[in-house]
Amino acid sequence: MRLIKILFSFLILASYSAAATAQSERTQAMNQDQSIIFGVFAETEEQLQYVLFLAESMRVFAGRYKDAPLWVYIPPGILNKYAQLENKITALGAEIKTSRAPEKSLRFYFARKVFAAGKAESEAEGNADILVWMDNDTVILSEPTDFELKGGISFAYRPVMHNRSGSLYSEPPGAFWSRIYEKLNIDETALFPMVTPADRQTIRAYFNAGLLVVRPEQRILRRWGEDFTTLYSDSILANMCENDIEKKIFIHQTALVGAVLNNLKKEQMTELSDRYNYPIFFHQQYEAEKEFSSIEDIITLRYDVYFRNPDPEWSKKLQGPSDIVEWLKERLGK
Repeated sequence: MRLIKILFSFLILASYSAAATAQSERTQAMNQDQSIIFGVFAETEEQLQYVLFLAESMRVFAGRYKDAPLWVYIPPGILNKYAQLENKITALGAEIKTSRAPEKSLRFYFARKVFAAGKAESEAEGNADILVWMDNDTVILSEPTDFELKGGISFAYRPVMHNRSGSLYSEPPGAFWSRIYEKLNIDETALFPMVTPADRQTIRAYFNAGLLVVRPEQRILRRWGEDFTTLYSDSILANMCENDIEKKIFIHQTALVGAVLNNLKKEQMTELSDRYNYPIFFHQQYEAEKEFSSIEDIITLRYDVYFRNPDPEWSKKLQGPSDIVEWLKERLGK
């Protein structure tokens, strides 16, 4: 009788163990099978050319994401204006969509991108678990596995590249940021520190608008447009921007701080590693404490406007796999 009880207990334990293992495998499979949509905005012929390079890089280097949807947002006014480029982009499986921005926003830089991001998020909700919003000067060089957000995480980010307009964590906020925190009702306790990659300054939370990984249902990118509207509509901030080009360029990005911190807790966010949003030759375009001339193990790369007037010997100075350097040279080096 005792032996029967022992065997019965063993069978129950084995059953629970098998069930737990099966649940773990299902959870792991769910995490690995999150549906992802990639989104990008372009408003000029040059930027559409960049989008073409991005689309090509996805289809070649993105591993299991190589066939993921790529949504390309453009202003209605340029639809079919660059038909040859648009056809090349759609031939790679990308979908071209249009988006509009409020007329009053257009006196500020990158306004159209902000509202395109919100539209992409709205259209992605219910169609994908994750939206990856990128700037058009991006190429993907390896499988971006960290875009699959873990349970409980709703936002993945990189800090701003360098401190051109941020708020130093070691000092009280200046008039510009104090006004932003006031207008967006950002609690001081939510302002955690982060370190800028290029000049290693510790600043208050300030997210790079060139790479944002979100769960669409959290409405972060739609809130971004709302908070941007709040900021550019404020006469005090508008006056600051008119008197300081740096503020005018980056006020769209400052609005992200409210959109994120007023929506999520710190534990719902994750900072991507420096293998993402890697700013190639950043030190040659702007001041930086370190060089960005190696693409060994880099996953997504940003090049800004470097290739408008590159060093003729840039490909010889770039460290990394020869096949990828040659791929970049064939497209960006022309």
